[in-house]
Amino acid sequence: MNIHRVNQATPGASLGIASVTSWRGKLRAVFLRSEAIRGYTLLSPTLVVMMFGMCAPFAIMVAVSFWTQHAFDFDTTFTLGRYQDVIDKPIYMALMLRSLAISGACTVVTVLLAYPMAYYVAFHVHRHKLIWIILMTLPFWTSYLLRVFAWKVILGFNGVINSGLKGLGLIEQPLEFLLYSPTAVVITLAHAWAAFAILPIYVSLEKIDRSLLEAATDLGDGPVKRFLGVTLPLSLPGIIAATLLIFIPTVGDYVTPALVGGPSGIMLANNIQAQFGKVNDWPMGAALAMAMMITVAVISVVYIWVTRKAAGRIV
Repeated sequence: MNIHRVNQATPGASLGIASVTSWRGKLRAVFLRSEAIRGYTLLSPTLVVMMFGMCAPFAIMVAVSFWTQHAFDFDTTFTLGRYQDVIDKPIYMALMLRSLAISGACTVVTVLLAYPMAYYVAFHVHRHKLIWIILMTLPFWTSYLLRVFAWKVILGFNGVINSGLKGLGLIEQPLEFLLYSPTAVVITLAHAWAAFAILPIYVSLEKIDRSLLEAATDLGDGPVKRFLGVTLPLSLPGIIAATLLIFIPTVGDYVTPALVGGPSGIMLANNIQAQFGKVNDWPMGAALAMAMMITVAVISVVYIWVTRKAAGRIV
């Protein structure tokens, strides 16, 4: 009797095992065929960390921006009052525009200085390129704060530049615009983020097929026309990446403006830091941060769209 029951159960069990095996085989086949699934599987530990380390705090900040704070207590009633303050109060819009202007100037200056360096290493250095790349990243071997303080010494009223110009008899009084001004912020940020512009531009230039340049030369193009017609369009991905890598983080920088910016070089990030600190108005700080993030995201998307359209027309 027991043997008969086992025999009756065996076909069903076999079918269940076969279905599970078939399901596993199909899943394995899909996994092996799809590079995207394999990639996300390999990235899953990092994605989990990012979800808890970045997405969760971001979600909390979004929620806080719709609250109201009274002393040390939060009123969780939904309100758009903080965002209305961002729009209505001129100080916040002025700081936003100043931050965008300083970061934009820093981005342009850094890319213009980084491109020739990357171009030289990519096209004119044939030996020991790794050493050149290491030398270009030397500023990152020291602390960010040390680099900012070094520029504070260089740009100071009695710093290297003013002392040298006074020693040469070119000026009688120190150049006041060098320190505690937007100029000082742009110079310091440009030096601090230079490597983030050089490396992507260098990679983009290094990938250019040299036979295309030879073909342009054979067709009668000179160095300038060859650069504008071949090298520059093909290096646009590196320029776009460098621009975004510099513009996005420098808009939210508050250390450099606090140390070398002075009253005229303070940016919106300094006000956000004050809202979370001295002012103790976290919803206002969160609303300002969200407004900045949305503005930067819109500008970045428009920039990418315009540059791609321009690149398509050039090519």
